[in-house]
Amino acid sequence: MARAEEDDTTAKTAAARPARGGMRLTSKLVALTLLFVVVAEILVFVPTIAHFRVNRLQEAIRRADLVVLALSGTSDLDRGVQNRLLAEMKASVISVRQGAVRRLVANSETPPARIDAVVDLDKPDVLQWSAAAINMLFDDQEDTLRVLGAPGPNGEVIDLVMSSAPIRAATLRFATNVLWVSIGLLAIVSTVVFFVLRHMFLRPLGRMTRAMERFAEDPEDLDRIIRPSLRDDEIGDAERGLAALQAQVAGSLGQKKHLADLGVAVSKINHDLRNMLAAAQLVTDRLLAIPDSTVQRFVPKLVATLDRAIGYSSAVLEYGRTGEAPPARRLVSVRRLAEDVGEMLGLCREGEECCDECGIRYLIDVERGLEIDADPDQIFRVLLNLVRNARQALEADDDPAVVRRIVVSGRREGTVVTLAVHDTGPGVPARARENLFRPFQGGVRKGGTGLGLAICAELVRAHGGTIELAAGGVGATFEIAIADRVIDLAHVDRRRRSPS
Repeated sequence: MARAEEDDTTAKTAAARPARGGMRLTSKLVALTLLFVVVAEILVFVPTIAHFRVNRLQEAIRRADLVVLALSGTSDLDRGVQNRLLAEMKASVISVRQGAVRRLVANSETPPARIDAVVDLDKPDVLQWSAAAINMLFDDQEDTLRVLGAPGPNGEVIDLVMSSAPIRAATLRFATNVLWVSIGLLAIVSTVVFFVLRHMFLRPLGRMTRAMERFAEDPEDLDRIIRPSLRDDEIGDAERGLAALQAQVAGSLGQKKHLADLGVAVSKINHDLRNMLAAAQLVTDRLLAIPDSTVQRFVPKLVATLDRAIGYSSAVLEYGRTGEAPPARRLVSVRRLAEDVGEMLGLCREGEECCDECGIRYLIDVERGLEIDADPDQIFRVLLNLVRNARQALEADDDPAVVRRIVVSGRREGTVVTLAVHDTGPGVPARARENLFRPFQGGVRKGGTGLGLAICAELVRAHGGTIELAAGGVGATFEIAIADRVIDLAHVDRRRRSPS
């Protein structure tokens, strides 16, 4: 049944898993890698083109400066020479400004009708120059540029009016070369980045995904638990966390399977056990007819014990279906419960001579007339389990010098009754305290199942109480606190006022 529920859960998980038709993480990584590299390349490419364009303009200013120096001693330059110089430079006008004075050095016969753009190399503007460079690459029209150079030693400024065609042609060739180099670098960098990221992240994630899918096929197989790598980063932490989670799930499933198998075994045993107890009860009925004072004193206790055992046996199957029955609370004498527990376990009470077979002193330190509002059978089982555990802990040491004593104490504080079972044994080991009240995990002694303490905790919680291991002191002390039932005063008042 448990296996069927597990398969059903696995099927639901698989059905809820999204289809793999969408964009996978590998594709996203490739796209993001290309995007980042392209953005980085653009951020480098545009300033590089703008810088190249400015260098070409500065080179044109230097050539114009050489022309100015060469013609500085000439008063009148031949028109043919001017045309050749200007045609060589793709320029229309070369002039020199010094302060408010402007001197014309050379000009074409047909000066341009308008100036499309002015570039002042003495006032750098990265954004404007970058935008102009990109615009020049995509604008195939020939513009007229007015280029102003930086001031010279005497404050003179070269003023050059020229065509944008040579600058654009050189910039376009340079941009094409840079673009091809960038494409090559883009391919290399993208490939390297992708494989590095894939090795660092995608492969470990894929490994964990496959490990989870493999573990989901058979969670009870410990060999399917992922083996963490030696990485000390977040991926390593995730692998170790996944391994711990899988181990915990496997342990929990194994425990539940063990409990299911135990339930089946108990169900099979229950029938025969009830028959044997019924036969024993018939024998005790015949013992009542024996006229012996000792027999007459112990047979009623034996009958009561057999009645309890038959009741517990009859409730086994019901517990497997519904858990413990809700407590039928009554006012119960705590001292009488403690005495019954001691007699059932054969413990020597205070004031009695301790037999050699037992060797354990059993003390009852309960307030006079203390009563507890609880289910008598369930509280009896709680005390029986705790006292039996204490007895087994004391019997583990056969040194005659060791003091062996079990004390059951009880007191009332307001509406809360606190019971305690204390022994002078070795105490509870630290390794057992974490899972003390969990079945099959809280066993204190070797070979123990831990079911006794788990049953105690369940029964006490059903009463709305608490059970805990008291800290400090010699041996072990378990304390139980159960409050009285809350009385509905309004309901009581209505009953009093209602006519009989």
